[in-house]
Amino acid sequence: MNFRLEGLITALVAAFALGVAYFAQFGLHLVPCELCLLERWPYRITLALGIFALLLGGKAARVLVFMAGIAMLGGVVVSGLHVGVEFTWWPSPLPECNGILTPGAALPLTPAVPCDRPVYLIPGLPLSMAQMDFLGSFIFTAMLFRMATRRRNRSWA
Repeated sequence: MNFRLEGLITALVAAFALGVAYFAQFGLHLVPCELCLLERWPYRITLALGIFALLLGGKAARVLVFMAGIAMLGGVVVSGLHVGVEFTWWPSPLPECNGILTPGAALPLTPAVPCDRPVYLIPGLPLSMAQMDFLGSFIFTAMLFRMATRRRNRSWA
């Protein structure tokens, strides 16, 4: 595997994950909670890093793919946090999810969609979108670190 190809794979996987989230939101009209929206940021960062890796190639691409792995590690943490909120292992740290009184606000925020209510994308599959994101981001993170630390051939670098 070479450096530019790794950047392309990184960008495509991140774009696919974001595409699924936007399809669920705008195509299937599933309203995301605040944690769901936060879970998209590591993919956005990873998409940008993958595009830069594709364009730059060389050793810079390897560093960028490794940085994408770090960004996606943050995604694993956020999605894992969201899964814990869904299972009521802990409350959400975001006040938007809890209806907590925010400093300076007159009334508590009312969440549009509570973060502890699982949203299921595939009927009959007992995995919420947060659980699927946790699994997907974990696998993607491992893939990124593997790509960034493997020895490469020099073609198309």
